Formats: sequence, structure tokens, C-alpha cells
Amino acid sequence: MADIGAAELARYRRDGAIVVEGLLDQATRARMKAVVADLVERSRGVASHDDVYDLEPEHTAERPRVRRIKRPHKVHPVFDEFMRSPRLLAVLSALLGPSGVRLHGSKLNLKAPDGGSAVEWHQDWAFYPHTNDDLLAVGVLLDDATPENGPLLVLPGTQLGPTYDHHGPDGRFCGAMEPDRDGLDYAAAVPLLAPAGACSFHHVRIVHGSATNRSTRSRNLLLYEFAAADAYPLMGVGDWNDFNDRLLVGRPTVVPRIVDCPVRMPLPPAGAQGSIYENQTALANRYFERPAPAGRVPA
Repeated sequence: MADIGAAELARYRRDGAIVVEGLLDQATRARMKAVVADLVERSRGVASHDDVYDLEPEHTAERPRVRRIKRPHKVHPVFDEFMRSPRLLAVLSALLGPSGVRLHGSKLNLKAPDGGSAVEWHQDWAFYPHTNDDLLAVGVLLDDATPENGPLLVLPGTQLGPTYDHHGPDGRFCGAMEPDRDGLDYAAAVPLLAPAGACSFHHVRIVHGSATNRSTRSRNLLLYEFAAADAYPLMGVGDWNDFNDRLLVGRPTVVPRIVDCPVRMPLPPAGAQGSIYENQTALANRYFERPAPAGRVPA
């Protein structure tokens, strides 16, 4: 039985994002937190980005600062186990439809106290357009999401609109939107605030971002990206066996479902290759580096 009903499903269709509390049990969260602490400790011996670590610019052995663990479901079994949990898969099946559920990717974004890199406004759809847009990201809260610690911010309803330009001044894909170009009211963004153990679900086309962590506590967010089984990536399937191995619900199909939705290809590739943090370095006008108006916490 899914942990969402008709009202939550309607809200997801309308707003593009919902939060479901209590999907991650306390024991599993404690295991994940311990794994994260161990990974950060081991990063003392890492001097640059590698297959596991994406590091903050100020990372040192004496003061380790990790901003992302890449593909955590491949790094430790606890992250693979949770993405296969029946309660999570029930919610995903309700949101993505009857064809099934395929893992697209995973990452673990870490925001250390008093810092942690911001993620500029973007749509996930800009990075990996498919034949249909039944795709979403799940944000698993390993810590409470509060107004001060850089929670995920979304612009409700933007999943029903255009695919915005995510190219930089050099004409290359940069994975970010120019904040003064598209006429969006970023001050109206909604923070997805929830206690640790909750999961947010946001549509692949919704505009979202997050500021730096201005609190004294960590904000660690485990992210999974999922697609309907009949959604095929427009950039192609590189490994057919791997593509089908990532199917968690449903059966493989060679008949993709094709719908009419706005697409911009992430080409030519970003000049700064790597994670979204590297891609976005090409953006000259950065929203989250602006000073906040007096009396207001920045969106």
C-alpha cells in the first residue's frame, strides 16, 4: 500500500513536489549517518575529486569538507537497500505510473555547518531529457531541513511550464539558469522543510535550488533519481544490461512512451566537467551569492 493517497497525488501533479514523513526509519538513518561520518573522515586522505568524493574548494586533510558522495548506492549497501524498500517503491509506483520504476542515479549532498555549497536554480530535466517526463528525484533527509541550513527550494507549478535555458555565456551547457533572464519570482520559492527521516519527491521539470548552510548543524541529503520504466533517455542508452539492471519495478521494454514536452539538449557539453557544482562555475550571475534584503532570509 502506498504511503500517499489521492490528495497527495493531486498535490504532486499540481505543485510538482510533496513531502512524505517517516519513510526512513530511525535505525536505518543512524546507519546512514555513521557511514557518512566514516566517509568524511576517510576524505582526509583525498586531495581532489575522484570516483567517490566531490570536495568543497576549501577541503583539507585537517578540516575535511565534502560536498557530495557520488553514487552512494554503489559505495555502501545501506543506500542500495533503502532504495529497494517496499514503502518507497510503493510511493514511486503511485507517482511514476504503471510501467515500472527505474533508478537513473544517486548522490549524497553534504552541507557542513557554516558553509556547504549552494546549488543554483535549475531543472533536472535539462541534464537528462527522456522520451516522457515521468521522472522525479527523492530527497531523503538524514538531518532536519530547516530555514537556516540550506533546504531544497522549489517553485511550485514550474514543472508544467517551459524548459529553461541552462547554457552559460560561452554557449555551453552549465546546468544553471540565469536568475535575471526568465522572469521567475524566486522569492516565492517554497522550502521543503521536514524532520529527519522524511522524503521529498520533486518532478524532473520543477525549478529548484538551495542556498548555503548558515546554521551550526549539518544538512545531509541523500538523493535518488528515478524514471518510469518506459521513459528512455534522449542522450541514448550506453549499456543495455545496466539499463535493465536498474529496473526496480516492472519489466524491460523496447517500446518507449513518447509524449510532447519541451526539451533542450545539454549540448554542447559543459566546459567544466564533473558534478553540477563544477558545471555551474560557468554561471556569471549567481543568485545565491547575492546579499539578502534587510529582515529577510534569502530564498
